[in-house]
Amino acid sequence: MKKLLSFFLSTLFLLTVVNSETTCRNFKSIISFGDSIADTGNLLGLSDPNNLPKVAFPPYGETFFHHPTGRFSNGRLIIDFIAEFLGFPLVPPFYGSQNANFEKGVNFAVGGATALEPSVLEERGIHFAYTNVSLGVQLQSFKDSLPNLCGSPTDCRDMIENALILMGEIGGNDYNYPLFLGKPIEEIRELVPLVITTISSAITELISMGGRTFLVPGEFPIGCAVIYLTLYKTPNKEAYDSSGCLKWLNEFAVYHDDQLQAELNKLRKLYPHVNIIYADYYNALLRLSQEPTKFGLAFLTLPTEPTRPRSLFLFANRIIHSIRVHRQTLACLLRFW
Repeated sequence: MKKLLSFFLSTLFLLTVVNSETTCRNFKSIISFGDSIADTGNLLGLSDPNNLPKVAFPPYGETFFHHPTGRFSNGRLIIDFIAEFLGFPLVPPFYGSQNANFEKGVNFAVGGATALEPSVLEERGIHFAYTNVSLGVQLQSFKDSLPNLCGSPTDCRDMIENALILMGEIGGNDYNYPLFLGKPIEEIRELVPLVITTISSAITELISMGGRTFLVPGEFPIGCAVIYLTLYKTPNKEAYDSSGCLKWLNEFAVYHDDQLQAELNKLRKLYPHVNIIYADYYNALLRLSQEPTKFGLAFLTLPTEPTRPRSLFLFANRIIHSIRVHRQTLACLLRFW
């Protein structure tokens, strides 16, 4: 476990602190947007009770909560460990929550969410939406909820200014859906500038509302995901890297991340008083995929042996990461705070 903590401390976050503050910021809350990587129960709260998603059933939630909570993991998520590190309660989902206390945080991330509006994807023949709660819808929900979250405009600006804002991961599903449909990678690459612009616009709008600190994750090494190794299995050995991951899919993820980082650099120049932190999920998880046993993870895929805990595995199911992978992200934040 110490090796895994040390690895994440050195590789997960490429941090850029662009203002003159050198002391730890005393964040007062967490505001989260994104997809299943950060969803603490929103998709479940939005779902028809007679047609619940798979996260409503075991083995989801089996390790920490001992029951499904709507998280796409067998336990806690990165956002949960961030909240614990800051001394906050776990960030409650906004959608479907009853009598939730949002004083220390509010989460709008929804499993299956896209950065782009569903209509943009549908225009390109991509009809695979898991939910219609795009990043734009999440941001609008946040703005609509401000009177209840903070009251006066002055109080709201103070709340946003002193919050850690998690912007994602978001955008992965904009690529997942066309990949599931077998769309050519050339067509999917055309979505990247649109996704990046959407993320940038959301950050810019939040900055105008007072946002000062943003954590913006990149893409995962999707060429190592079990679902894509299954969907795009090929006898061509040249298609795989030394770890057995599909090279062309990982190259696509790198392309997205390069474009995202370039855009974040532009935002840093435009808003020098704002801290914009890039979270390098790609290289962190690629290393875990390459050497899972070195970091206390048994295999890349889900165990077939019922006696082996899912927390030991890089993927708790075909695409979602297990609790142990989520947990280590907490340590990475120590380099920033």
